[in-house]
Parts: sequence; C-alpha cells; structure tokens
Amino acid sequence: MAYLNFTELQGSPIAAPADAVVATAARVTETGFSALEWSVVAIARNDRLSSLEEPGRVAMALGLLFGDRPNPKLADAKLEALRRMSVLAWHKGYTVPAAEIRAFHESGFTIDQYETLLASISRGRAARTNRQGTLQ
Repeated sequence: MAYLNFTELQGSPIAAPADAVVATAARVTETGFSALEWSVVAIARNDRLSSLEEPGRVAMALGLLFGDRPNPKLADAKLEALRRMSVLAWHKGYTVPAAEIRAFHESGFTIDQYETLLASISRGRAARTNRQGTLQ
C-alpha cells in the first residue's frame, strides 16, 4: 500500500517517503488517545471529586458498617493519572491544579494530549450545560 503526503507533493501522485508516513502517524499518536484511554475519560465523567482523595476515618467506619464502596482507582499508573485529570476537568474545567498537570505529564502524556483532553471535556461540559440548563 502506498501513502501520499499531499502537503509536500501538492497534487503529484508520487508516494511519500516512509519516514514522512511514520512522522505523521507519530503526531496522531502524540495528540490522541487510545480507545481504552477514551473510555477512562468517559467513565471519569461520573466520578466524584472525592474519588481522588484517600478515604477518611468516617468513610472507613461507614465502610465497616455498610460494606466498602468500590474503589475507582485504576491499577495502571498512567491510566490513573488520566482518570484523575479527567475527573478534575469534568468538575473544574480548565482550572486544574499545577501539581496534577505535572503528574499527568510525568506519567507519560504530552502537552498536546493534555490540550486535547481538556478541549474534549470542555465540549462535553458545554453540551451537558446546553441540555440541562446548568452544569451538574
């Protein structure tokens, strides 16, 4: 299969060099997320801000009485960083603490992915506001 890089060729039907195809694919991977990662973002929409904190003494006592609530934390550190950032963005929009942004980048995500994530969640928040009149 041949690939064309139309920006360089400007109409010429010659296949682009392999490194140009790889560079383009790498750029898409840099700014996007996998299907699993997008599902983490979607699930985080329903998580509470309290899911980001360790349970306190009262919550632990209630867990002993009524049974533990399911732990929303993910086992994979990178996916957990994505979940934390998503929960914050769903609840607070663009006002995310700098320490969480730093942890997001340290887990392996790029600035472009951060911007893609916040832009996507912002559109979701706006759509939810338009449907319901107020943000939940």
